[in-house]
Amino acid sequence: MESKYTPADIEKKWQQAWAEQGLDQAVENADQPKFYALSMFPYPSGNLHMGHVRNYTITDVIARVRRMQGYRVLHPMGWDAFGLPAENAAIDRGIHPAKWTYENIDQMRSQLQELGLSYDWEREVATCAPDYYRWTQWIFIQMLEMGLAYQKEAAVNWDPIDQTVLANEQVDSEGRSWRSGALVEKKLLRQWFLKITDYAEELLQDLDKLPGWPERVRTMQANWIGKSTGAQVVFTTEAGDELPVFTTRPDTLWGATFMVLSPEHPLVEKLTAPDRVVTVDDYRKQAAAKSEIDRTAEDRDKTGVWTGSYAVNPVNGAKIPIWIADYVLMGYGTGAIMAVPAHDQRDFEFARKFDLPVTVVVQPEGETLVGDTLTEAWPGEGVMVNSGPLDGVPAGKGEGESVAAAIQWLEAQGQGQGEANYRLRDWLISRQRYWGVPIPVVHCDECGIVPVPDDQLPVTLPEDVEFSGRGASPLSQLEHWVNVPCPTCGRPARRETDTMDTFIDSSWYFLRYTDAQNPDQAFDPAKANDWMPVDQYVGGIEHAILHLLYSRFITKVLRDCGLLSCDEPFQRLLTQGMVQNVTYKNPKTGKYVAIDAIADPQNPVDPETGDALEVFYEKMSKSKYNGVDPKAVLAKYGADTARMFILFKAPPEKDLEWDDADVEGQFRFLNRVWRLVTEFMASVGASGTGTSPITPETLSKDEKTLRRAIHTAIQAITEDIDGDYQFNTAVSELMKLSNALNDADSKDSPVYREGIHTLVLLLAPFAPHLAEELWHQLGDQDSIHRAPWPEFDPSALVADEITLVIQIMGKTRGTLEVPADSDKAALERYARESDIAKKYIEGQDIKKVIVVPGKLVNFVLAK
Repeated sequence: MESKYTPADIEKKWQQAWAEQGLDQAVENADQPKFYALSMFPYPSGNLHMGHVRNYTITDVIARVRRMQGYRVLHPMGWDAFGLPAENAAIDRGIHPAKWTYENIDQMRSQLQELGLSYDWEREVATCAPDYYRWTQWIFIQMLEMGLAYQKEAAVNWDPIDQTVLANEQVDSEGRSWRSGALVEKKLLRQWFLKITDYAEELLQDLDKLPGWPERVRTMQANWIGKSTGAQVVFTTEAGDELPVFTTRPDTLWGATFMVLSPEHPLVEKLTAPDRVVTVDDYRKQAAAKSEIDRTAEDRDKTGVWTGSYAVNPVNGAKIPIWIADYVLMGYGTGAIMAVPAHDQRDFEFARKFDLPVTVVVQPEGETLVGDTLTEAWPGEGVMVNSGPLDGVPAGKGEGESVAAAIQWLEAQGQGQGEANYRLRDWLISRQRYWGVPIPVVHCDECGIVPVPDDQLPVTLPEDVEFSGRGASPLSQLEHWVNVPCPTCGRPARRETDTMDTFIDSSWYFLRYTDAQNPDQAFDPAKANDWMPVDQYVGGIEHAILHLLYSRFITKVLRDCGLLSCDEPFQRLLTQGMVQNVTYKNPKTGKYVAIDAIADPQNPVDPETGDALEVFYEKMSKSKYNGVDPKAVLAKYGADTARMFILFKAPPEKDLEWDDADVEGQFRFLNRVWRLVTEFMASVGASGTGTSPITPETLSKDEKTLRRAIHTAIQAITEDIDGDYQFNTAVSELMKLSNALNDADSKDSPVYREGIHTLVLLLAPFAPHLAEELWHQLGDQDSIHRAPWPEFDPSALVADEITLVIQIMGKTRGTLEVPADSDKAALERYARESDIAKKYIEGQDIKKVIVVPGKLVNFVLAK
C-alpha cells in the first residue's frame, strides 16, 4: 500500500489499465438507456490549453456519472483537422499540411490521455482523413441531387499583388492582406452555396424544441436567421430589366424617390451610362477595398454615385434614378433597395446629401408632414397620404393596417406579394485553398456539372503540391489532377478545384461517431438513430451561431434523406465560460507583459520601461502572455488536481479566474482524502474494509450524525450533477463529507466504513485516478467506474434531535439538544427546565415566550 499520494505514478498506472480493459468503449445494448456526451472537437494546433482542459473535464464528469448511474454512454473524441493554419505551416515551414496535422494530432491525443478523459478512442475521427471526408463528399452529392447545392457568382476577398483569394481572417483591420500588405479588393467568382435558406423557417421554429439550450444562444440564432415580414416588389429599369426588392414597409412604396444598388450588383455595368463609366468604376473600386463593417456603419458619411439610369416605380409609374452606394451589400437581400427618404433615416441622409426628393407618404394622425421641411425621417406608422388608391388608410395596431392594406393592394394589382424574408443567407462553402475537402464534381462542356460517382469517392487531395501563398488555388495548378474524363460521357472534363468550408466537416461529425468504423456508409441509420440526439453537448459560446446552426441544418437535410429520425442534433447545450488569468499591460505603450517577468506582483512595473502596469483578468492567450501550460500543472500536481480545480473554481457556464493558491488547495484536499482512506485501511486491515449492513435503530447519536452527513452528500452531489451541473458546489460537498469523516469518533463503526466507501465513489467522476486507486486498496476488484452511483437513504436525513437555540431578550444564551418531533409546548417546557434558563431567568418575571418550532425559544422578561 502506498504511504504517500503520488499522482504521477497512480495516474499513469490506471490510464494504462483502463486502456487495456477497454473500460470506456461504448456499449451497443438497446435494453440499456443511452447517454451521448460530447465536447466540441478541437482543431489540432499541437497543444492543449486550459480552455480545452475545462471543456473536456466538464463533459468527462457528466459521462462518468451517467455510466455509474446505469447508462450506456457514448463519449467520443476526434479532430476538426482541415483549415488554414496547416496550409500556412506548409508555406512558412515547408512541411506538408497532412504531416503537420497528424503530428499535432498524435501530440494532442497523448495530452488528452494524460488527463484521464474517458473517451472511446475506437471511435476517433479526423476530418482530414480520406475515410471521413469521403462521406463529407457523399453528403454534398446528396444535397446537389436534392437541389440544395448550387453555384453562383459571389464576392471574395482578392489580393491584387499575390493574385489569390483570402479568407476573412487573412484581412487585417485596415483591409490589407496579411502577407502582401496590399489593399484587399472584392472580386466576383463563381462559388458553391448550400441552400440553408430553404430551412430558415424550420430552423427558427425548432428553436422552441430546445429548452435545454441557453436562452442567450437561442436568441442569437433567432436574430441571425432574422425573420421579417413584408412584401416582394419588382421595379423595372427603362431597358426592361427587373430589380426585385423586399420591404417591410410596403405602405411607403409611393414615397420611393430613388433606388440604390450594391456596387457589386450584376446589372451595374449595363445600367451605367457612357458618361458615368469612369465615375462608377472608380467608386466600385473604392467600395471593394472597404470591409462590410465599414460599409454598413451607421455613423459614417454616406457615399454613392448615380449610374445615369432610371427605374420605374411599379405603384405609380414614377421614373426614379438608380444610384449605387456601398452601404447596400450584395450578400443581403437582393442587393437592391427602394429608397424612401421621408421614412428611413439612412435614406434621408443620403437624399439630403445628394439633393434627392423627399416625399411624405405616411404621417401621424392629425399632423401634416412636408418633405422639404423635415429635419429627420419619420419612421413610424400613421395615415397614408400621397399614396393614390390608399390615401387615408389609417395605421392599425400590431403589424399595422396600412402595411396589410398595401400588401393586399399589391397582390390584387399583380405588382407584388406578401412574404417573409430572412437575414440568413445561403451558406457559401467554396474555398480557394488546398487543405480542405475537394468538392466532388467535374465540369464537362457537354454534360455541365457532373457529380463524381459514389464508387469513385473519395476524391483525394494530391500530395505533389507546391505551397507559395500566391496565385490561384494550389489544386488548380495541377493539370494532371484537374484534367479527368467526364464520368457521364467520357469526354475531357475538369475537376472542381474549390475545397469546402471546414464548417461542413464539423456539421456532421457527431453522426460519424455513432458508427465510426463503417467503410460502406457515412453511418448506419439504425446506429445513428439509437444514439442520437446528443444528450449533452459542451463547447464555447463562440460557436453559438455558425457551427450550431450548420449542424442543425445538416441534421435536418439528412433526416429528409431518410437517414435520421431526429429533428435536432443536440438536446442540451452547455456553453462553458472562459479560463482567465491575471494580465499585465503597460497603459502607455499598449503592450502586454508576461506574468513571469513581474518581479513584484504587489507593485507590478514594466521591466523594460519601469512604467506602472494595469492589472486585470483576461482570457488566457499567447498574445497576452498570461497562459498557464496544462503540462506544467499536470507535472506538478497531476491530472486529478487540475480537474478538481477546474470544477471547483466556478460554475461551468461562468468565467474562471486562475489562482495558483486554489490549485494548491485542491491538491491538499486530495492528499487529505488519501490519508483518510489509507489510515482507515491501516486501522482495520484488509479483512475489515468491506461494508456491512447497517441497522439504523441500533446506531449511536454520533453514528446517526455521521450517516446523515454521508447521505446529505449523496443527495446534494447527485442533485448538483443531475440539474444544472453545479460542479463547484458538488466539490464543496465532497469537502464537507471529508471533514465529517475526519472529525468522526467512531472510526470502527460500519457507518464510518460506509462513509469511506461513499466518499471514494462520489469522488470517482471528479478525480478518477485517485478514486480508482483507493477503491482497489479498499479491496474491490472491478473498476470503481463500473460501480453503481450511490443512492441516498431518505430516512438517514431525518434527525432524531435538533439543536434548540435559547434566547433571553433576543440574545442567544446557549443551545439545547431536544427531540426533533417536539411541539411548541414541549419546546417551551424543555427551555424553561434547562440550566440556561435557570441561570439567566431565575428570580425574574417572564412577560412573554416566543417559540419558533424547530429553531429557538426566546424569553421576554418583564422590566
